Amino acid sequence: MDSKTEIAELYQIMEVLHSIDAGLIIIDLDYHILEWNRFMEDHSGRRLENVVGKNILSLYPDIPKEWFRRKMSSVLALKSRTYTSWEQRPFLIRFNSSRPITSPAQFMYQNITFIPLLSLNGMVDRVIILITDVTEIAINKILLEETNSKLEALSRLDRLTQLYNRGYWEECLTREFSRTLRTRQPCSLIMFDIDHFKKINDSYGHPAGDEIIRQTAEALRGTIRSTDIAGRYGGEEFGFISIGSNAEDSLVVAERLRERIAALAVEYEGHTIRYTISLGIAGMDQQMKSHKDWISATDQALYKSKESGRNRATIYRAP
Repeated sequence: MDSKTEIAELYQIMEVLHSIDAGLIIIDLDYHILEWNRFMEDHSGRRLENVVGKNILSLYPDIPKEWFRRKMSSVLALKSRTYTSWEQRPFLIRFNSSRPITSPAQFMYQNITFIPLLSLNGMVDRVIILITDVTEIAINKILLEETNSKLEALSRLDRLTQLYNRGYWEECLTREFSRTLRTRQPCSLIMFDIDHFKKINDSYGHPAGDEIIRQTAEALRGTIRSTDIAGRYGGEEFGFISIGSNAEDSLVVAERLRERIAALAVEYEGHTIRYTISLGIAGMDQQMKSHKDWISATDQALYKSKESGRNRATIYRAP
């Protein structure tokens, strides 16, 4: 093969390297850039002649040095390629998204491959870094995961109150029952309902009843701690799990909630509606066999509050 043919083939290879739709960097073992294709020029804004001979870690100080060195060491030791997906590290060099108008991505997500180049003596003397733009794949997966997460959250929530619905709240109660049974730490269950709720519906209509339920949920959220677990048990009945609190401590919170709701004046279509709640409280008892026993004990305490005139909180006392 004559020199002209060799030069022609070399130019063909270089043209291929420059025309591929991926970033291609070739570095030596001291991390100096030897090759920088057109993809890299277009997205970095740096021409080949301006980067050749420069240390890639000095040129891009945001590249994690220890991570980069581990990757290079692996390639040198094993003489085989190593790969990093966008899920492990979003990018090697931060580039703007290739579709800034149509894509919600703020940068280009990249898959990164380190490929060893062997010399004639079989040793690695150069490394190719291949950067693949996977922004569309990444964004689609991120959006799908966000959608699934939102759907999962919605499946747990009561639409009217945005509290946990009964199904998920009972799952939480079951877990807390098992945890408390195992750890023997204090935990209390508080359940309550709206006094004379049927009368509110009959007097002002069901939309007014819905507003009362929403206001009650808001008052509940504003009273309990972030660690407590609240839910709408059904209709006008609510519950919350007070983690780390015995029944006496929970009575203080229950009274605070009762007084807060008794002080409410709900305005609805020209009407001022006042109402109260009745509450039952039961501390977790090691003698209980399941979370249903816990609910039953709390219900008995709630029934006593109703029997005693409503607008009060009662602690369950085992016979």
